Amino acid sequence: MSFEDYNPPSTLKVPEHIVTRAKFPFVDIHSHQGGINKERIDQLLGEMNEINMGVMVNLSGRGFGRGDSNSQQEYIKSMLGEFETHAPGRFMVFTNINFAGIGDENWSRLAVKELEEDVAAGAVGLKIYKSLGFSVKDVQGNRVPVDHPALDPVWAKAGELGIPVIIHSADPAQFWQPMDANNERWLELKLNPNRKRSDTNPVPFEQIIAEQHSVFAKHPKTTFINAHMGWMANDLDAASAHLEKYPNVNFGIGAVIAEFGRQPRRAKEFFTKYQDRLLFGKDAYNKEEFYTYFRVLETEDEYFPYYKKYHAFWSMYGLGLSDEVLKKVYYKNALRIVPGMDKTLFPD
Repeated sequence: MSFEDYNPPSTLKVPEHIVTRAKFPFVDIHSHQGGINKERIDQLLGEMNEINMGVMVNLSGRGFGRGDSNSQQEYIKSMLGEFETHAPGRFMVFTNINFAGIGDENWSRLAVKELEEDVAAGAVGLKIYKSLGFSVKDVQGNRVPVDHPALDPVWAKAGELGIPVIIHSADPAQFWQPMDANNERWLELKLNPNRKRSDTNPVPFEQIIAEQHSVFAKHPKTTFINAHMGWMANDLDAASAHLEKYPNVNFGIGAVIAEFGRQPRRAKEFFTKYQDRLLFGKDAYNKEEFYTYFRVLETEDEYFPYYKKYHAFWSMYGLGLSDEVLKKVYYKNALRIVPGMDKTLFPD
């Protein structure tokens, strides 16, 4: 039998509290949705109501970078129109950047202009994909670092417009480490070999992270959401130092719930201390997978399974967060950071 196949159910007999509906309405700050029409919206609304999701934030306003700026802007306008027509207030949209032509002297001016136009059309934030720092190239064919100076006017404009920037930089550090018996992400890399990185593919992990942090430091008047906890959920001392150093930065907890679930006492302490800086998010959309998030955050259950073995071959423990902390993580912080949300969808 292979390691991949070995996954025995636990024989441990402990109290179980399966949570299929969040205790409070919540904002999913990190979702990716395409093909938006009435049928898809109705399907999403039905599932959102089942799990008590008040607002879904679609970070893929311009899709995933396909097409030219004109087609991308038509795409986001169409999406905003569909949401407003069929489910006003329940969906918010972040726009994205078209990096084509970066390095040209006119690129920054055009990027700022498009950001202003998308916000005027209804976008309430800016999402930066991890392609920045990985695969985005300038007009000379060189890798564009996260802190490329051509982007400074964009970060500054987001601050002027009062919209948050949610930014995903790099991947888990283990993707750069040797793929051997000491790598916690071995199974994920075996199943997805294209995720393996190296110091030359494209650059060291530490370099990309340093580039991201330099953006935070250079633009203190812009509100940032560091997606996936900036890959620090497994080192909450580092995460704490990050929040202390950059008061304009918040953390999105999408795709890192498994890290909290294996250190419940330390994680509860962290959530309690930084309750004003953490936002609920899921990333890949699957209704049933939200249940594990709710159970980790809300209950004090012991030793229950995660839903993807290649993310976490360990079991989860509940943090048992207080109602005050839950409300902030679930919706209050998002209501404060993201403009234009319908506050009537949530408790006081």
